[in-house]
Amino acid sequence: KLIKNYEEMNDNDITKILDQTNSTYNEWKLTSFSYRSTLMKNTAKILRERKDEFAKLMTFEMGKPILQSKAEVEKCAWVCDYYADNAENFLSDEIIKTEAAKSFVSYQPIGVILAIMPWNFPFWQVFRFAAPNLMAGNAGVLKHASNVSGCALAIEDVFRKAGFPENLFRSLLVKSKD
Repeated sequence: KLIKNYEEMNDNDITKILDQTNSTYNEWKLTSFSYRSTLMKNTAKILRERKDEFAKLMTFEMGKPILQSKAEVEKCAWVCDYYADNAENFLSDEIIKTEAAKSFVSYQPIGVILAIMPWNFPFWQVFRFAAPNLMAGNAGVLKHASNVSGCALAIEDVFRKAGFPENLFRSLLVKSKD
């Protein structure tokens, strides 16, 4: 049965979101790992505090058994903690021995990243993308499966409530082409 209708975004809405996300990215990429880590830890805390609410949403929207939905939210909180604790180390410059005076590999943010996600793990697939990428200084735009739009908007809200900038992670409500 129909649970809720979501208005599809038009081209102007999408362009505005992309512009806002890019502008936010240009500031976000300059933030410290410490700051990002604090916000990611906040995200994990919110997920755990609202686990039952998010699990019900997944179950209503896509039919996942409630125990699996709760476990999925817990796994998302875990991945947020994991990258909050480890991203800085993962992305540290790596010195490489060569004949040059100094050689190294450096990891830099690359920009706004589009994530197109399936319906079957509506939270997990998104958080396993978002946690490492936001910690790396990138921004994210989510095009989720159309049957889990409530999950997409809930995830966007979690990041905002955790203290991330308003337009750092956004959801696009658009249909797939028929």
